Amino acid sequence: MTHQVEFPKLGLSFTVNETAFSIGSFEVKWYGIIIAVGFLLALIYAARSSKKMNIDFDKLFDAVIVGLIGSVICARLFYVVFYPGDKYWKNPLEILNIHSGGLAIYGGIIGALVFGGIVAKIRKLNVPAVLDLASLGFLIGQGIGRWGNFVNQEAFGTATDLPWGMYSDNTALEVVGNVHPCFLYESILCLLGFVLLHFFTRKYRRYDGQTFLLYIVWYGVCRYFIEGLRTDSLLMHSADFRISQVLAALSAAVAVILLIVFRRRTSLSGCGSRKVMEAVGLVQPEPVEEDDGVSTIFGDLPPEEEQAEQEQEEEESAGKREENPGSDNGGVEKEKEETE
Repeated sequence: MTHQVEFPKLGLSFTVNETAFSIGSFEVKWYGIIIAVGFLLALIYAARSSKKMNIDFDKLFDAVIVGLIGSVICARLFYVVFYPGDKYWKNPLEILNIHSGGLAIYGGIIGALVFGGIVAKIRKLNVPAVLDLASLGFLIGQGIGRWGNFVNQEAFGTATDLPWGMYSDNTALEVVGNVHPCFLYESILCLLGFVLLHFFTRKYRRYDGQTFLLYIVWYGVCRYFIEGLRTDSLLMHSADFRISQVLAALSAAVAVILLIVFRRRTSLSGCGSRKVMEAVGLVQPEPVEEDDGVSTIFGDLPPEEEQAEQEQEEEESAGKREENPGSDNGGVEKEKEETE
Protein backbone atom coordinates (compact mmCIF):
# COMPACT_ATOMS: atom_id res chain seq x y z
CA MET A 1 0.00 0.00 0.00
CA THR A 2 1.22 3.49 -0.90
CA HIS A 3 0.55 6.63 1.14
CA GLN A 4 0.82 10.26 0.14
CA VAL A 5 2.12 12.09 3.22
CA GLU A 6 2.28 15.87 3.52
CA PHE A 7 3.47 18.45 6.01
CA PRO A 8 1.53 21.33 4.41
CA LYS A 9 2.88 24.23 6.47
CA LEU A 10 6.46 23.08 5.88
CA GLY A 11 5.90 22.53 2.19
CA LEU A 12 6.99 18.88 2.38
CA SER A 13 5.39 15.98 0.53
CA PHE A 14 6.36 12.29 0.43
CA THR A 15 5.13 9.15 -1.24
CA VAL A 16 5.78 6.13 0.97
CA ASN A 17 5.18 2.48 0.16
CA GLU A 18 4.67 0.02 3.02
CA THR A 19 6.32 -2.76 0.98
CA ALA A 20 10.09 -2.62 0.47
CA PHE A 21 10.25 -5.54 -1.98
CA SER A 22 8.55 -8.83 -2.78
CA ILE A 23 9.81 -12.41 -3.06
CA GLY A 24 7.17 -14.12 -5.12
CA SER A 25 3.91 -13.51 -3.28
CA PHE A 26 5.71 -12.73 -0.01
CA GLU A 27 6.05 -9.02 0.74
CA VAL A 28 8.85 -7.64 2.87
CA LYS A 29 7.57 -4.60 4.72
CA TRP A 30 9.56 -1.48 5.54
CA TYR A 31 8.17 -1.69 9.07
CA GLY A 32 9.98 -4.99 9.68
CA ILE A 33 13.19 -3.73 8.10
CA ILE A 34 13.20 -0.57 10.23
CA ILE A 35 12.55 -2.58 13.41
CA ALA A 36 15.41 -4.94 12.46
CA VAL A 37 17.77 -2.01 11.87
CA GLY A 38 16.89 -0.57 15.28
CA PHE A 39 17.51 -3.93 16.94
CA LEU A 40 20.82 -4.39 15.11
CA LEU A 41 22.10 -0.94 16.11
CA ALA A 42 21.07 -1.57 19.72
CA LEU A 43 22.93 -4.90 19.64
CA ILE A 44 26.06 -3.25 18.22
CA TYR A 45 25.93 -0.61 20.93
CA ALA A 46 25.57 -3.32 23.60
CA ALA A 47 28.54 -5.21 22.18
CA ARG A 48 30.74 -2.10 22.23
CA SER A 49 29.60 -1.05 25.72
CA SER A 50 29.61 -4.44 27.46
CA LYS A 51 33.34 -4.23 28.22
CA LYS A 52 32.98 -0.86 29.97
CA MET A 53 30.03 -2.29 31.93
CA ASN A 54 32.03 -5.43 32.82
CA ILE A 55 29.40 -7.67 31.23
CA ASP A 56 30.31 -10.86 29.37
CA PHE A 57 28.84 -10.24 25.91
CA ASP A 58 28.70 -13.94 25.01
CA LYS A 59 26.40 -14.55 27.96
CA LEU A 60 24.55 -11.30 27.31
CA PHE A 61 23.84 -12.37 23.73
CA ASP A 62 21.91 -15.39 25.01
CA ALA A 63 19.75 -13.08 27.13
CA VAL A 64 19.22 -10.73 24.17
CA ILE A 65 18.00 -13.49 21.83
CA VAL A 66 15.60 -14.96 24.39
CA GLY A 67 14.48 -11.44 25.34
CA LEU A 68 13.77 -10.68 21.67
CA ILE A 69 11.57 -13.76 21.32
CA GLY A 70 9.79 -12.93 24.57
CA SER A 71 9.25 -9.32 23.49
CA VAL A 72 7.53 -10.32 20.24
CA ILE A 73 5.26 -12.81 22.02
CA CYS A 74 4.30 -10.42 24.81
CA ALA A 75 3.90 -7.44 22.45
CA ARG A 76 1.39 -9.44 20.44
CA LEU A 77 -0.47 -10.82 23.48
CA PHE A 78 -0.65 -7.34 25.04
CA TYR A 79 -2.24 -6.01 21.85
CA VAL A 80 -4.68 -8.93 21.59
CA VAL A 81 -5.82 -8.74 25.21
CA PHE A 82 -6.63 -5.03 25.06
CA TYR A 83 -7.86 -4.97 21.46
CA PRO A 84 -11.41 -3.57 21.30
CA GLY A 85 -14.00 -6.02 20.02
CA ASP A 86 -14.04 -9.79 19.75
CA LYS A 87 -12.01 -10.26 16.56
CA TYR A 88 -9.37 -12.48 18.17
CA TRP A 89 -11.80 -14.33 20.42
CA LYS A 90 -13.87 -15.44 17.45
CA ASN A 91 -10.84 -16.40 15.39
CA PRO A 92 -7.91 -17.33 17.71
CA LEU A 93 -5.68 -18.32 14.79
CA GLU A 94 -5.69 -14.67 13.76
CA ILE A 95 -3.46 -14.04 16.79
CA LEU A 96 -0.62 -15.68 14.88
CA ASN A 97 -1.02 -13.32 11.95
CA ILE A 98 1.62 -10.85 13.15
CA HIS A 99 2.44 -9.98 9.57
CA SER A 100 -0.75 -7.90 9.41
CA GLY A 101 0.37 -5.77 12.38
CA GLY A 102 -0.69 -5.42 15.98
CA LEU A 103 2.23 -5.15 18.43
CA ALA A 104 2.18 -3.11 21.64
CA ILE A 105 5.46 -1.54 22.74
CA TYR A 106 4.79 -1.89 26.47
CA GLY A 107 4.09 -5.58 26.02
CA GLY A 108 7.37 -5.87 24.15
CA ILE A 109 9.32 -4.10 26.91
CA ILE A 110 7.76 -6.29 29.60
CA GLY A 111 8.50 -9.46 27.63
CA ALA A 112 12.10 -8.48 26.96
CA LEU A 113 12.71 -7.64 30.62
CA VAL A 114 11.12 -10.82 31.99
CA PHE A 115 12.50 -13.36 29.51
CA GLY A 116 15.88 -11.66 29.08
CA GLY A 117 16.20 -11.08 32.83
CA ILE A 118 15.59 -14.76 33.60
CA VAL A 119 18.29 -15.87 31.15
CA ALA A 120 20.69 -13.24 32.52
CA LYS A 121 20.13 -14.62 36.01
CA ILE A 122 20.66 -18.19 34.82
CA ARG A 123 23.88 -17.16 33.06
CA LYS A 124 25.05 -15.53 36.32
CA LEU A 125 25.17 -11.99 34.96
CA ASN A 126 24.73 -8.88 37.09
CA VAL A 127 21.03 -8.31 36.32
CA PRO A 128 20.85 -4.60 37.38
CA ALA A 129 23.88 -3.83 35.19
CA VAL A 130 22.28 -5.75 32.31
CA LEU A 131 19.10 -3.69 32.76
CA ASP A 132 21.15 -0.49 32.54
CA LEU A 133 22.63 -1.58 29.23
CA ALA A 134 19.30 -2.93 27.97
CA SER A 135 17.52 0.35 28.67
CA LEU A 136 19.97 2.21 26.44
CA GLY A 137 19.37 -0.39 23.74
CA PHE A 138 15.61 0.06 24.15
CA LEU A 139 15.93 3.79 23.49
CA ILE A 140 17.90 3.15 20.29
CA GLY A 141 15.39 0.57 19.08
CA GLN A 142 12.38 2.69 19.96
CA GLY A 143 13.83 5.86 18.48
CA ILE A 144 14.46 4.18 15.13
CA GLY A 145 11.55 1.75 15.17
CA ARG A 146 8.95 4.53 15.39
CA TRP A 147 9.75 5.43 11.78
CA GLY A 148 8.03 2.20 10.85
CA ASN A 149 4.83 3.88 12.06
CA PHE A 150 5.52 6.73 9.67
CA VAL A 151 5.73 4.34 6.72
CA ASN A 152 2.49 2.62 7.77
CA GLN A 153 0.89 5.98 8.61
CA GLU A 154 -0.22 4.91 12.07
CA ALA A 155 0.30 6.06 15.66
CA PHE A 156 -0.67 9.64 14.78
CA GLY A 157 -2.49 12.11 17.00
CA THR A 158 -5.38 14.50 17.09
CA ALA A 159 -5.81 17.62 14.97
CA THR A 160 -3.25 20.41 15.33
CA ASP A 161 -2.41 23.82 13.83
CA LEU A 162 1.27 23.52 14.65
CA PRO A 163 3.74 24.12 11.79
CA TRP A 164 4.76 20.45 11.69
CA GLY A 165 1.20 19.11 11.44
CA MET A 166 0.96 16.03 9.18
CA TYR A 167 -1.70 14.99 6.67
CA SER A 168 -2.18 11.74 4.72
CA ASP A 169 -4.86 9.48 3.30
CA ASN A 170 -4.82 7.46 6.55
CA THR A 171 -5.08 10.43 8.88
CA ALA A 172 -7.97 11.84 6.83
CA LEU A 173 -10.01 8.71 7.64
CA GLU A 174 -10.08 9.62 11.34
CA VAL A 175 -9.20 13.30 11.75
CA VAL A 176 -10.12 16.41 9.81
CA GLY A 177 -7.07 18.53 8.97
CA ASN A 178 -3.46 18.11 10.02
CA VAL A 179 -2.53 15.83 12.92
CA HIS A 180 0.22 15.49 15.51
CA PRO A 181 3.03 13.26 14.14
CA CYS A 182 3.25 11.31 17.40
CA PHE A 183 5.73 8.85 15.92
CA LEU A 184 8.13 11.78 15.39
CA TYR A 185 7.71 13.06 18.93
CA GLU A 186 8.52 9.68 20.43
CA SER A 187 11.42 9.07 18.07
CA ILE A 188 13.10 12.39 18.92
CA LEU A 189 12.53 12.00 22.67
CA CYS A 190 13.86 8.43 22.71
CA LEU A 191 17.01 9.37 20.83
CA LEU A 192 17.52 12.41 23.06
CA GLY A 193 17.03 10.20 26.10
CA PHE A 194 19.64 7.80 24.75
CA VAL A 195 22.23 10.56 24.37
CA LEU A 196 21.60 11.90 27.88
CA LEU A 197 21.58 8.51 29.59
CA HIS A 198 24.62 7.35 27.64
CA PHE A 199 26.75 10.18 29.06
CA PHE A 200 25.16 9.74 32.49
CA THR A 201 26.08 6.05 32.49
CA ARG A 202 29.66 6.76 31.48
CA LYS A 203 30.36 9.59 33.93
CA TYR A 204 27.78 9.88 36.70
CA ARG A 205 26.11 6.51 37.37
CA ARG A 206 26.50 5.62 41.05
CA TYR A 207 25.02 2.12 41.21
CA ASP A 208 23.94 -0.69 38.92
CA GLY A 209 20.29 -0.24 37.97
CA GLN A 210 20.27 3.55 38.21
CA THR A 211 20.26 4.10 34.44
CA PHE A 212 17.37 1.65 34.10
CA LEU A 213 15.30 3.54 36.67
CA LEU A 214 16.02 6.84 34.92
CA TYR A 215 14.95 5.24 31.62
CA ILE A 216 11.64 4.20 33.18
CA VAL A 217 11.08 7.78 34.38
CA TRP A 218 12.12 9.36 31.07
CA TYR A 219 10.11 7.08 28.82
CA GLY A 220 7.16 6.96 31.20
CA VAL A 221 6.78 10.75 31.31
CA CYS A 222 7.28 11.12 27.55
CA ARG A 223 4.88 8.31 26.69
CA TYR A 224 2.22 9.60 29.11
CA PHE A 225 1.89 12.90 27.26
CA ILE A 226 2.30 11.47 23.76
CA GLU A 227 -0.29 8.75 24.43
CA GLY A 228 -2.77 11.46 25.40
CA LEU A 229 -2.55 12.81 21.84
CA ARG A 230 -2.97 9.53 19.97
CA THR A 231 -6.21 8.39 18.32
CA ASP A 232 -5.48 4.64 18.30
CA SER A 233 -4.78 3.97 21.99
CA LEU A 234 -5.69 0.62 23.51
CA LEU A 235 -8.25 1.09 26.27
CA MET A 236 -8.95 -0.85 29.45
CA HIS A 237 -12.16 -2.83 29.02
CA SER A 238 -13.59 -1.94 32.43
CA ALA A 239 -12.95 1.80 32.17
CA ASP A 240 -12.25 4.49 29.63
CA PHE A 241 -8.52 4.61 30.43
CA ARG A 242 -5.67 4.42 27.97
CA ILE A 243 -3.74 1.37 29.16
CA SER A 244 -0.34 2.65 27.97
CA GLN A 245 -0.93 5.98 29.68
CA VAL A 246 -1.79 4.27 32.96
CA LEU A 247 1.30 2.03 32.75
CA ALA A 248 3.50 5.01 31.87
CA ALA A 249 2.34 7.01 34.90
CA LEU A 250 2.57 4.10 37.35
CA SER A 251 5.99 2.92 36.17
CA ALA A 252 7.43 6.44 36.25
CA ALA A 253 6.07 7.03 39.76
CA VAL A 254 7.51 3.75 41.08
CA ALA A 255 10.89 4.49 39.46
CA VAL A 256 11.02 7.95 41.08
CA ILE A 257 10.33 6.41 44.49
CA LEU A 258 13.09 3.84 44.00
CA LEU A 259 15.54 6.55 42.90
CA ILE A 260 14.82 8.39 46.15
CA VAL A 261 15.15 5.22 48.24
CA PHE A 262 18.48 4.30 46.60
CA ARG A 263 19.85 7.86 46.45
CA ARG A 264 22.78 7.04 48.79
CA ARG A 265 23.69 3.73 47.17
CA THR A 266 27.20 3.41 45.73
CA SER A 267 27.63 0.00 44.12
CA LEU A 268 29.09 -0.28 40.63
CA SER A 269 30.41 -3.21 38.62
CA GLY A 270 31.32 -1.09 35.59
CA CYS A 271 31.68 2.47 34.31
CA GLY A 272 30.15 5.42 36.12
CA SER A 273 31.14 8.03 38.69
CA ARG A 274 34.94 8.20 39.08
CA LYS A 275 34.70 8.53 42.87
CA VAL A 276 32.45 5.47 43.19
CA MET A 277 34.66 3.44 40.84
CA GLU A 278 37.68 4.32 43.00
CA ALA A 279 35.79 3.45 46.18
CA VAL A 280 34.81 -0.03 44.94
CA GLY A 281 38.26 -0.71 43.47
CA LEU A 282 37.39 -0.63 39.77
CA VAL A 283 40.08 1.99 39.07
CA GLN A 284 43.13 3.26 40.90
CA PRO A 285 42.78 6.62 42.68
CA GLU A 286 44.28 9.51 40.79
CA PRO A 287 47.66 10.61 42.27
CA VAL A 288 47.43 13.74 44.41
CA GLU A 289 50.12 16.34 43.77
CA GLU A 290 51.92 17.35 46.98
CA ASP A 291 51.98 21.01 47.89
CA ASP A 292 55.66 22.07 48.19
CA GLY A 293 54.71 25.40 49.67
CA VAL A 294 56.05 27.33 46.67
CA SER A 295 54.23 30.54 45.92
CA THR A 296 55.50 32.70 43.10
CA ILE A 297 52.72 35.18 43.79
CA PHE A 298 54.35 36.32 47.06
CA GLY A 299 57.91 36.06 45.82
CA ASP A 300 58.85 32.60 47.16
CA LEU A 301 61.25 30.72 44.92
CA PRO A 302 61.62 27.03 44.24
CA PRO A 303 64.47 25.35 46.24
CA GLU A 304 66.75 25.12 43.19
CA GLU A 305 66.49 28.84 42.44
CA GLU A 306 66.83 29.73 46.13
CA GLN A 307 70.07 27.69 46.40
CA ALA A 308 71.47 29.30 43.26
CA GLU A 309 70.71 32.74 44.69
CA GLN A 310 72.54 31.89 47.95
CA GLU A 311 75.57 30.65 46.04
CA GLN A 312 75.60 33.88 44.05
CA GLU A 313 75.48 35.96 47.25
CA GLU A 314 78.37 33.97 48.72
CA GLU A 315 80.45 34.53 45.57
CA GLU A 316 79.78 38.28 45.71
CA SER A 317 80.79 38.53 49.38
CA ALA A 318 83.97 36.53 48.66
CA GLY A 319 84.79 38.93 45.83
CA LYS A 320 84.42 41.92 48.15
CA ARG A 321 86.82 40.38 50.68
CA GLU A 322 89.41 39.90 47.97
CA GLU A 323 89.08 43.57 46.96
CA ASN A 324 89.60 44.79 50.65
CA PRO A 325 92.01 42.29 52.24
CA GLY A 326 92.95 44.60 55.15
CA SER A 327 89.50 45.33 56.38
CA ASP A 328 89.21 42.02 58.16
CA ASN A 329 92.69 42.26 59.79
CA GLY A 330 91.99 45.79 61.02
CA GLY A 331 88.82 44.68 62.59
CA VAL A 332 90.58 41.85 64.41
CA GLU A 333 93.33 44.14 65.78
CA LYS A 334 90.75 46.65 67.03
CA GLU A 335 88.86 43.86 68.77
CA LYS A 336 92.13 42.74 70.54
CA GLU A 337 92.83 46.31 71.83
CA GLU A 338 89.33 46.56 73.28
CA THR A 339 89.75 43.29 75.16
CA GLU A 340 93.18 44.44 76.60
